[in-house]
Amino acid sequence: MKASGKAPLGALFWAFTRIGLLGFGGGPAMIPLVRQEIVKRHAWLSDEEFADILAIGNTLPGPIATKMPGYIGYRVAGTLGCIIAVGAVIIPMIVAMIALLTVFSRYRDVAWIRGMGQAVVPVVMVMMGQLAWDFLDKSKLVLGWLVSLTMAAAAGVLIYLLGVHPGLVIGGILAAALLRPMPRKAGAS
Repeated sequence: MKASGKAPLGALFWAFTRIGLLGFGGGPAMIPLVRQEIVKRHAWLSDEEFADILAIGNTLPGPIATKMPGYIGYRVAGTLGCIIAVGAVIIPMIVAMIALLTVFSRYRDVAWIRGMGQAVVPVVMVMMGQLAWDFLDKSKLVLGWLVSLTMAAAAGVLIYLLGVHPGLVIGGILAAALLRPMPRKAGAS
């Protein structure tokens, strides 16, 4: 698998344009689409690299919908790739938002227009569930079921029951991973 390779700018533009056009529901709803395009379809990054970018993106301020394309574009095609990826994501969103808000404001009392907005919610929920399952499965391969489920439960308690910001939880996990002593390799003195 080609990971972290140089991406053609045209392919990068169309990949992020598709994400921008199909990413209904905001930044979190776009994450599975970004993974599909970047990891599965084009293989510009590995799943591990994508997970690292997602974790770092969640700890930084600002919308994930522009942070991830910016970093991925830079990583796979340099500064111009960053500009192209961010532009390709936000321009379709801006155009779609203007068009949809114009239609919505004119026809907001029509039942099928109201139903359209409500119908997107379950689809986004399934996409996020699939992404969570994929990450849990990969975590299981690296850490094992017990550690993965314990970390997921601890993060759930911190975020949902204690109200700790998710960025702080992710930052804490990253800090713990960075500060953890590396295991010695066999034969090393």
